Amino acid sequence: MIVDIGRTLNLPYIDFVTANNYADWQKMLFVRTSYDSSWLNAFNTDPEIIKWSYFRTHAMERLTPIAIGLEFIDEYMHIPEQRYKVLEEAARRGLRAGFSVPLRSHAPPQSSMITFSGDHSKREMKRIIQTHGWVLNTVAVMGFQRYMTHFSAEFIDRNRISEKQRELLEMIGGGLQDKVIAEQLGVTVSAVRQRMNNLLSKTGLNNRADLAALAMSVGLVPDPLSRGADPDPVILVEMGVAPQGKGRFRKVSPKVEKSDD
Repeated sequence: MIVDIGRTLNLPYIDFVTANNYADWQKMLFVRTSYDSSWLNAFNTDPEIIKWSYFRTHAMERLTPIAIGLEFIDEYMHIPEQRYKVLEEAARRGLRAGFSVPLRSHAPPQSSMITFSGDHSKREMKRIIQTHGWVLNTVAVMGFQRYMTHFSAEFIDRNRISEKQRELLEMIGGGLQDKVIAEQLGVTVSAVRQRMNNLLSKTGLNNRADLAALAMSVGLVPDPLSRGADPDPVILVEMGVAPQGKGRFRKVSPKVEKSDD
């Protein structure tokens, strides 16, 4: 969907980058592109050049979409000569100007960015953004949410977690202790701990809390912030406009009151 929309709007070059650790820009989860971006490898060997990417200088800190590329170079702070050469090479390959949408997921947040680029002048790119910027922003957000949902759900298969390990992960996520898990599985406590150690090794996680968080991330246990399962949910309604932190909320019972008629 993302690539098709980009091509329709004459922005065929799509970049999708996500950091595995919001606090550490060096830890990347994945980079996806709609084109052969291997030419960037020679530049990315220099960590100083990488620091000047739009992802590190903008998306890691802000959520406002921005225009990017060689055509908009005069609108940004001074950048190193090597970074300028990257933009020149990108322009030569058809990525002269673009529109980048910063994104977030999970808590603490992981930082992402989807960029639509094409061979356009500054004036042409501004016209595209003015006409289709909302569409591009919406497509980026919707596509990103869907992609990350599938990416998380596929963790089990991607890491070859067995059915028994999946069962253990679900029990840990449900808050069960080793003794209770052992009783339900019909094994010893030492066997449970051995399976847990194997699961930690396979997933690269460090402790039981990490496994519980993983169980929620992949959908094995419900998010505790979700109130969908509450027997008597509370609706918070804000009335009027007030300064931040000054708004008044009232609790509304979801039960329908009977009419006097």
